[in-house]
Amino acid sequence: MKTTLASLTVALVTATTVVAETARYSDLPSSEELTSRNIQRGAVEAVVWGMPAVNFELMLQAAIANGGAANQMLYWSRPVNWKDQALTPNPSTIYFNPFYDTTKGPVVLEIPPVEGDSSITGSIDDAWQCALEDVGPAGVDQGKGGKYLITPPGYNETPPGGYIVVPSDTFQGFAILRSNFKSGSDADIAGAVAYGKRMKIYPLSGNANQTVYVDVYDKMFEATIPYDVRFFESLNRFVQAEPWLTRDKVMIDSLKTVGIAKGKPFTADAKTRSTLDEAARVAGASIDKWYERGFSPPFFEGTHWALPVPKETIEGLSTMFADPNNYPIEGRAVYFSVAYFSAKHLGAGQFYLLAIDDKSGQPFDGKKTYRLHVPPNAPVKLYWSATAYDRKTHALIRETSRSSRASNSAGMQQNADGSLDVFVGARTPAGMESNWVPTNGHDFEILFRLYGPEKAFFDKTWILPDVEEMK
Repeated sequence: MKTTLASLTVALVTATTVVAETARYSDLPSSEELTSRNIQRGAVEAVVWGMPAVNFELMLQAAIANGGAANQMLYWSRPVNWKDQALTPNPSTIYFNPFYDTTKGPVVLEIPPVEGDSSITGSIDDAWQCALEDVGPAGVDQGKGGKYLITPPGYNETPPGGYIVVPSDTFQGFAILRSNFKSGSDADIAGAVAYGKRMKIYPLSGNANQTVYVDVYDKMFEATIPYDVRFFESLNRFVQAEPWLTRDKVMIDSLKTVGIAKGKPFTADAKTRSTLDEAARVAGASIDKWYERGFSPPFFEGTHWALPVPKETIEGLSTMFADPNNYPIEGRAVYFSVAYFSAKHLGAGQFYLLAIDDKSGQPFDGKKTYRLHVPPNAPVKLYWSATAYDRKTHALIRETSRSSRASNSAGMQQNADGSLDVFVGARTPAGMESNWVPTNGHDFEILFRLYGPEKAFFDKTWILPDVEEMK
């Protein structure tokens, strides 16, 4: 066969191109490595996006593990102790925490009217923990009480009259309902429980008398975020139970890379599980860094107190992320990595400030002791509280005798000018045991709550000073 110069030239160019292209891609990861990297990337995205869903699902599973079920009135018959391992619960109130399920139709939540010092502070959230409505004096019923009708996705029937209709985009959700008490005496606590038990939850097709009350006080309620493959197992349970929202459909294919797809079981071999474990740890570390950055700027100038969640996240949670150009899932991941529930109108019924550093800017050390000075005339209609949480888990510190001190705590020692000092740390200051919150050597963070916050707080004419280390 006759070979022309042209054909030799073409062959040479082709061979050179193949060699060049081979060299160009020779340093790229193998197909197996690329698959692993894609799983890890998708898994990190899934943790950030799915944090509120997993947070909810873990609480639901904890309720079920303690004998509860959907459409029942789960409650704590005394203020929670360290065994409530949800994220940053309040040990200075009585919790009622019903989980609703509307797969078989609308569910009714009845709230009683305010009577004397008895009132409910709370909100109804969907399974993504977006606020549907607030209840009680700061809610729609304005303290008059009412019947809230929670309707399922796609509900198009005409609801009966006399209800406050609350449409939900998810079949499941929950309500966080705090029955407030004036003091921490046994009588006041018992009164708050009795008043709270006037709340009812039942299917619209049923009646109030069928409400089931399940007391979970002093039982282990494990709901901290697991930064390993268990996160994805929980997220899969959520995806199987709930409809896709339009805003989240971009995640459908991404979740498939980690093995989560509606209608299919979640399975992962040993290598994939190891990849998911590592991705969850990476995501958790990233979220914690975002959390730390959220303390600047502070709420009070010159202090270290802040609500470390972006304003657009707070607004999004109360509006179902209505802004078509904004979906702040990183801020949302921070929020639900440290807490649960959102309010429709944050600041109306309650407000929160966190601190992770002392006055000198150093992180709180669980082996040291600190003093929080709360000035007199705190601007609250109900009470304030200061609670120490484990810095790593954002849950109550395990095995402690108590976790919080509050203006409604029994036996608190007050200063002559009406101010109060709360001591948090490893040792009890002499003569101040009643004002002390132990930390058992764990590094911690402090959450300051204001229930019924007043104008002076938001105007900042009353300022909460930094926490100081006691030398």
